[in-house]
Amino acid sequence: MILITGSAGFIGFHLALFYLKKNKKVIGIDNLNNYYDVKYKHDRLKILKKYKNFIFIKIDLKNKSSLKKLDKFGKKIENVIHLAGQAGVRFSIINPSTYIKNNIEAYIYLLEYFRLKKNIKSILYASSSSIYGDTNHKNLKSENMISVYAVSKKTLEHISSVYNHIYKMNFIGMRFFTVYGPYGRPDMSIFKFFNNIQNNKKIDIYNFGNHSRSFTYISDIVENIDRLIDHTNKKKKTFNEIVNIGNPKSVALKYVINLIEKKFNKKIKKKFNPLQVGDIIKTEANISDEQKTYKFKFKINIKEGIDNFFEWFSSEK
Repeated sequence: MILITGSAGFIGFHLALFYLKKNKKVIGIDNLNNYYDVKYKHDRLKILKKYKNFIFIKIDLKNKSSLKKLDKFGKKIENVIHLAGQAGVRFSIINPSTYIKNNIEAYIYLLEYFRLKKNIKSILYASSSSIYGDTNHKNLKSENMISVYAVSKKTLEHISSVYNHIYKMNFIGMRFFTVYGPYGRPDMSIFKFFNNIQNNKKIDIYNFGNHSRSFTYISDIVENIDRLIDHTNKKKKTFNEIVNIGNPKSVALKYVINLIEKKFNKKIKKKFNPLQVGDIIKTEANISDEQKTYKFKFKINIKEGIDNFFEWFSSEK
């Protein structure tokens, strides 16, 4: 049995759906907060609840006692995939304290609940490429954090090291790179662009469009998480690792906008703005180690990803 926290979120939903289609038993937990329109979360849950092997439990990880709702499943859970938490680099500039509560404190409560349960083979948790900040891209694994969000994710990695050392728990921290795709978060750039174009509104483009990102399609994220689970379940020694999960090809934002214009067959109204505080100019996933150890693969390029997203977006409107 697999436990997925944040199962009503973007990545959590797709991962749960992936395993349910493989006839695996999945427990999903989520607090259904309103960081963005909660309708998106309820829509995702409706799809998951169609599967008989899916169990949903509303749990707020900041409330330590709420985890007792898992007691009757305790001995059946083998893998925990922790995807819950407060997202958003820019929001962390406005409201930094929520990242302490929702990311750090909540994670400690989760680990305290599972630390003595011998049936847990591994805990995989969402970290972030934001930890790298604006690094010198000749050294793609150096760290230069420039947001509270990034610091909160790095803290999860440190906490995992401590629990690995003391309790011999097994961890993999997953540093995700700009994930996009159907049923995505409406606050993410590609989804926002599509919404604004659909409503004939201007799109805000920061740093005057001189951004590049390792845009990573959701199915590639999910399939590589599954490779991690499959690999780690076979390990006999304790482990505590950090991996990059991101398309190794960094793509210019201007090119992405051009692809979207072609899909809509019209010029997009644009408002060019300077670089925002806490924003990163370029991300580029270095996955050379991950390709060797875990056989990571990234199949969906940005053009195919935009095509897929357009098809889904059009069907929803």
